[in-house]
Amino acid sequence: MIARNTVGAISSSACSASSRTGAVSQRVMTRQQSHISASSRSHQLRCGCPLSTSPNSSFFGKKPFRLVLPDLDGLYVHIDRYVKNDRPLLLGGAKDPGTFFVKTVKRTSTDAAYNQNTFYEAWRLIIQRYGIYNPYTGLGAIRGLLPHGPHNVRDILATHILKKTGSYEQASYAIQDTPEMVAEHYGRFLPQDKAALAAEILNRVWAA
Repeated sequence: MIARNTVGAISSSACSASSRTGAVSQRVMTRQQSHISASSRSHQLRCGCPLSTSPNSSFFGKKPFRLVLPDLDGLYVHIDRYVKNDRPLLLGGAKDPGTFFVKTVKRTSTDAAYNQNTFYEAWRLIIQRYGIYNPYTGLGAIRGLLPHGPHNVRDILATHILKKTGSYEQASYAIQDTPEMVAEHYGRFLPQDKAALAAEILNRVWAA
């Protein structure tokens, strides 16, 4: 649950996290000027300088990026429980790397810190297990979604929202970029999907 709801938001960015009591302060993976903060009401992702493929985009306006993480499926409870209980168990007494996500410490791997390769492997495994839509259980994310690495999240979000809404603007919000960029890179997905959206609306009208 933690991975499904939060990894997409923070990906492999370098952030730090705190429990709602403010007692714990941790980075996600690496050391950059970004962190997750927590208040009595919300968990927030804040990046001093946008960690994006388009940091100079007008979307950011050269300002720090701030995102309130939605409390989906009890996300805040899971974050707090992970920080308080699960994370210490994963560390198993090993040196704390100071990152939000840590690897299980084993005899063959005493370093609890993720690097680019191990984070990619963990992400892909989580997507295989929990992110792929399962027609038998009805669980999973987007139908037709295949196993992928964290670098694909941006494309997946943009194309999915574009197909569902037909809106360049809404798709741009999801990937922290501009409607113009979305139209340039993902516009090829829209014509047939616009027709499908229109047909769906008409079908609802006739059904009523």
